[in-house]
Amino acid sequence: MSANPNADPSALTGALLTGTGLHQAYRRGVWPRRRTREVLRGASVSLAAGEVVGLVGENGSGKTTMLRILIGDLHPDAGTVTRTGPLGYCPQVAQLYPRLTCNEHFELFAAAYRITGAQATASRDALYDELDFPRYADARVAELSGGTLAKLNLALALLPDPPVLLLDEPYAGFDWDTYLRFWDIVADRRRSGCAVLIVSHFAADQSRFDRLITLRDGLAVP
Repeated sequence: MSANPNADPSALTGALLTGTGLHQAYRRGVWPRRRTREVLRGASVSLAAGEVVGLVGENGSGKTTMLRILIGDLHPDAGTVTRTGPLGYCPQVAQLYPRLTCNEHFELFAAAYRITGAQATASRDALYDELDFPRYADARVAELSGGTLAKLNLALALLPDPPVLLLDEPYAGFDWDTYLRFWDIVADRRRSGCAVLIVSHFAADQSRFDRLITLRDGLAVP
């Protein structure tokens, strides 16, 4: 990792994703009581192939904001993002459709990812097995427990087997067995050269990361 994590990381050899000098402020209210809160003040991050990085920080420190900027869902006030390939994104709050089944979600997301039918089916079936929820294939999202919703949310990010994974508290709601399955999946993706960034609040997870990035005062601190 760069000695200065807030310097330009784009020169790092092998970086699959970089965010450089990211600034983001949120403005609320109307004049004369309008308030501006700076969340990111020049934070930078880089992800290289085959590494698992933890993103930590206090509530409101900008972790979700950073991920939204990295995937292109939010345009920063300043800074640049460089992507070398497709991303898989698991949001903290699942963006799912209550009336659709798990299988229908896989079909919908496969079409968005432009995955062929046979490839999509094989990837879907493997994820059902890896996360142990094939019995819910035809269940509607409205009928699922919180833990199964979390499994589907994660599986949809993994579906295209992207080279970069951005996971925002992906195991919230998992039972212990699924939590361990999650880390087996991460280890497998890492061995294949995937770069993984995980937002985590669990101190016990820290030994599982190659390195940690802490968001503090709007900057990325090693």
